[in-house]
Amino acid sequence: MVRIGMTGHSNLTDDTAELVAVELREILKEQRDDLVGVTCLARGADQVFARVVLELGGTLEVVLPAADYRERKVKPDNAAEFDSLIANASVHTMPFAESNRDAYMAASEHVLSIVDKVVAVWDGGPSGGHGGTADVVDAARERGLGVTVVWPEHAARL
Repeated sequence: MVRIGMTGHSNLTDDTAELVAVELREILKEQRDDLVGVTCLARGADQVFARVVLELGGTLEVVLPAADYRERKVKPDNAAEFDSLIANASVHTMPFAESNRDAYMAASEHVLSIVDKVVAVWDGGPSGGHGGTADVVDAARERGLGVTVVWPEHAARL
């Protein structure tokens, strides 16, 4: 079994989400027989990754940052997608009552502690706050995990 963690931007354009999905399929198809995708299931890159993992027949594990994550952070226009993905996953919720930057980083650190490598949908820029994509990439590299960065040509964030 190969456990692959995900970190990435939550504010991808629709066109970028499609470009990312194409690249993720190429990266993950080699692992399709024993793929376990591990993600915090945030909107954007995390959910694109989760869909591709399931599409390829992999197993999905979700690490929620806090008990209130669904209620507080999942917007109405993304609720059906979130619920559909989480219904097909095993779920671990971090011991935080409220979703905040510390909870996000703790969840990402937990993901890093249980995976073999990481895929980062990342434009290479700095984090917009503690626990952002750049912080998780740095933490993964500090742990010695291999990080595959995905940022297709013409990719953009909202």
